[in-house]
Amino acid sequence: MNYNKVICVGRNYAAHAAELNNPIPVEPLLFMKPATALVPFEAPIVVSDREEAVHYELEIAVLIGKTLKNADAVSASTAIDALGLALDLTLRDLQNELKARGEPWEKSKAFDGSCPITRFVPNDGFDLTSLDFRLKINEEIKQQGNSQQMLVPMVELIQYISRHFTIQAGDIILTGTPAGVGQLVAGDKLEVALANHIYERTEVR
Repeated sequence: MNYNKVICVGRNYAAHAAELNNPIPVEPLLFMKPATALVPFEAPIVVSDREEAVHYELEIAVLIGKTLKNADAVSASTAIDALGLALDLTLRDLQNELKARGEPWEKSKAFDGSCPITRFVPNDGFDLTSLDFRLKINEEIKQQGNSQQMLVPMVELIQYISRHFTIQAGDIILTGTPAGVGQLVAGDKLEVALANHIYERTEVR
């Protein structure tokens, strides 16, 4: 399957909203990354050629397997073809500047290579309401979350998104990040895990 657009959900974990002093949104906060943002997770993340600080945000990624528009809960649930993990890389200082000016975030979120993504595991027997995931940097746990902490659960997110625009097969939905985001620096060694199904590593250069 070819991947299409990446639909991202902001502030879907209360602790992450709090750590950045952001209010919890009344409705899901949506933004997008183009397919050019996607890179294999194990490819090195290059930050040394950027003046801006690059921050990491680990998220559960949902791969959609069929077209959805105004989906009900059953259609949304059965459209979840596979699950993975992704980093929503963010130029935080630029994002803050854009927010202060009331401008869209894409320049800080949707740049080439801003979405390192693991392999996907078929959605066969997953409990979507209780998925553990974590990020280690240099052997230290930096982010640890469970899908039960989501303010809006996965299936409801898909329903909400499909009311606003068509979701296509090959689209990827990033479902929000838990607390613990921070800056990447050259030399960092990253490890991510999703339950007992995905374990991948990368490094920062």
